[in-house]
Amino acid sequence: MSRKRLALAALPVVALLGTAAFAPLPFTLAQPGTTADVLGEDHGTPVISIEGTPTRTTKGELRMTTIVATGPKADVGIKDVVDSWFRTDRAVLPRDSVYPTGGSEKEIEKHNLDDMAESQDAAVDAALNYLDRKPGSVDVTLHLADVGGPSAGLFFALGIVDKLDGDGSGGDLTGGRTVAGTGTIAADGEVGAVGGVSLKTQAARRDGATVFLVPKAECSEAKSELPKGLRLIPVTTLKDAVNSLRALDHGGKIPSC
Repeated sequence: MSRKRLALAALPVVALLGTAAFAPLPFTLAQPGTTADVLGEDHGTPVISIEGTPTRTTKGELRMTTIVATGPKADVGIKDVVDSWFRTDRAVLPRDSVYPTGGSEKEIEKHNLDDMAESQDAAVDAALNYLDRKPGSVDVTLHLADVGGPSAGLFFALGIVDKLDGDGSGGDLTGGRTVAGTGTIAADGEVGAVGGVSLKTQAARRDGATVFLVPKAECSEAKSELPKGLRLIPVTTLKDAVNSLRALDHGGKIPSC
C-alpha cells in the first residue's frame, strides 16, 4: 500500500478520535477512597456492638477499604481516560461494573445500601457460624455510615471474631497490627471478589496498614500496583483469613499471592 493510501485510510480514524474527544464515554474514573477500622468507632458510635455475651478489648486495627468513583451520570471524556491510564492512583473502570443497576442515582444509592445491609447480615452469620455460636443468644449490630456495597463483609466478620474470640488463645487477631483488606462474605464463610483492589491497597498503605487480605482471585490485580511495605495474603474463606492472621504471630504457614 502506498503512503498516500495509508494517509487516506487514517483520515476516518482521526475523525473518530476527534469526535470521541468531545463525547462522553461509558467509563467511571476511580481513585483510592477512605478506610475504616471496624474495631473502632464511626462518628462516635462503635462500628461493631455486641450484646448478650462478654466481649474482648482489642488492640490493632482491621481496616475495610473503599474506592471513590465518579458518579453514574458524570461525563467522562477521552482526555480523562487517557490521563488516568498513565497514573497509578487512578483507574478506568467500565461504568456497568461500578453501577450495575443502570438506574437513577437514587436507585443506585438504594441498591448499594441494600447490598451493604445484606453483607452485614451475612458477616454476622459467617462469624457466628465460624465460632459455633447460636445467633439467638448473641445480638450484633453493625454501624458504618456513608459506605455502600458488599465489599466490607469479610472485615465485619473478622471484627466480630476478634471481639468475641481474638486469636483463640488469649491474644488479638490482629497481633496489634494494622490489617486492611477487602472481600465479600457469604453466610458459609466464603470470600468473594470485589473490584478496585489495586486502588484499595494504596488506601490501606496510606492509612498505616502493613498487611492486606485480598480475595485469592484478585491476587494479580493487587500485585500490579502494590505499595512498598504492604504484605498481600490471599484468602478464599473466613477460616483462611483467621488462620493466616494467627500464623503471623505464631509462626504458621502463610499463603502468598
